[in-house]
Amino acid sequence: MTNAANARTLRNHVASLETMTRLVLATLALASGVYTYLGVRSLLDGSATMVFFAAVIYSVSVSVGMYGFWTYMIRFLPELREGASRLSMLAMMALGSLMIIAMSSWLNAAALAGSAAVEQHLAVTLQGYTEDLDQANSNAIGALSLVPDIQRAAERFNRLAEDERTSGALTGTTGSGSVVQLLSQMSAQMRELEATISASRESVQTLFEQGQAHLATMRGLVSAPGAIAERSDDFAKESVALAGVIASLERTSIAPSVARAAADLSAGFIAPVADGSTTDLAGRQDAVIATVRASVAQQSTALAAAAEEIMAQPKVEERRYVPLTSAEAVIRYWDQFIPSWAGAISIDLLPAALVGIMAVVYSAIRRSEETMTDVDRLSAGDVLRALEIQDSLLAKARARAELAASDAAARTEPAPEQEARPAPPENVTPLTLNERKRSET
Repeated sequence: MTNAANARTLRNHVASLETMTRLVLATLALASGVYTYLGVRSLLDGSATMVFFAAVIYSVSVSVGMYGFWTYMIRFLPELREGASRLSMLAMMALGSLMIIAMSSWLNAAALAGSAAVEQHLAVTLQGYTEDLDQANSNAIGALSLVPDIQRAAERFNRLAEDERTSGALTGTTGSGSVVQLLSQMSAQMRELEATISASRESVQTLFEQGQAHLATMRGLVSAPGAIAERSDDFAKESVALAGVIASLERTSIAPSVARAAADLSAGFIAPVADGSTTDLAGRQDAVIATVRASVAQQSTALAAAAEEIMAQPKVEERRYVPLTSAEAVIRYWDQFIPSWAGAISIDLLPAALVGIMAVVYSAIRRSEETMTDVDRLSAGDVLRALEIQDSLLAKARARAELAASDAAARTEPAPEQEARPAPPENVTPLTLNERKRSET
């Protein structure tokens, strides 16, 4: 195919696709306007009528602006030939594309994935509340881990008291003396501490079950069908109740009380007076009591250290659920909805591909036309019209020539009153009119 035919074919295709191009631009602008309406409607507050008209006006403005912008781009950019002009127009197209994304694309994404983004926000918040409840429950029941140690200490003191009572294992003398009383006292204190810690188990379990019930309700709201706005409101109510349960669990921890009780074991140790009947027995009792004091101090230090370790665990930070609109949720969790963002932006910026296609086509047309002669630039229609014009000019020229010839012939013909009379016969002398009159007289 020659360059002339190629250029002519491309121009014919461009002309035939002009209506299709307008239809594509109008359809994309309409689609963007519809999704923009759905997105902006979720951001407005007020009466239903005001929200409707405000959203319609905004979406219509977006549609008209997009259609006009891309129409200008597809008309002017392909026709530009200078590099500076093209770069300037490309810069304008990039700026306009950013404006379109700012005023329309994020609203389109909100319409496409707004409900899913809000559900994602609910799910993330639910996960955070679940971790908070587990942490608060762990802090509350942390002191329960000390119960086995306290039980062993109580059993040891009780066993030593029994051994001393029955066999005199510590002082060498059987009976219920001051040593037995001291050991029994220490065993009783350990039992009381154990009972205090165990009593907190039931209240902690009750609060934890309440928190789990709130979490179950919140999980149902995340995945339940229906309007996301209503589910978000119900989710907020459950989150407030759950936050109260978590705070109660934080206050239920028995670890501070255990730390204080452990300190009291050593600081409040009251040794009984040796009641041995002999000096030797009283001395042995004092030695055992000193040993018990050291053992109690060691046990107190261990319990206090364990309680401090429990109290040193991270506290649960106060969490507050913040409802998000669909547009805000789409922006916050954009990385979770990349396909929706891609679709929303493609609706608005697809005409840029058409602009690029037209620019490539016009560049090909110009390259083909640069090597064309004047004859190559003429189409069959142009030749036919030229022949018609030539025939018309020739006809006019012939008409003028015939008119000029007729005018010249008219000027050379004699006038009617001066027509020549017939020649007189030979040997006859022609007479004038006066002579004829005289002869007649």
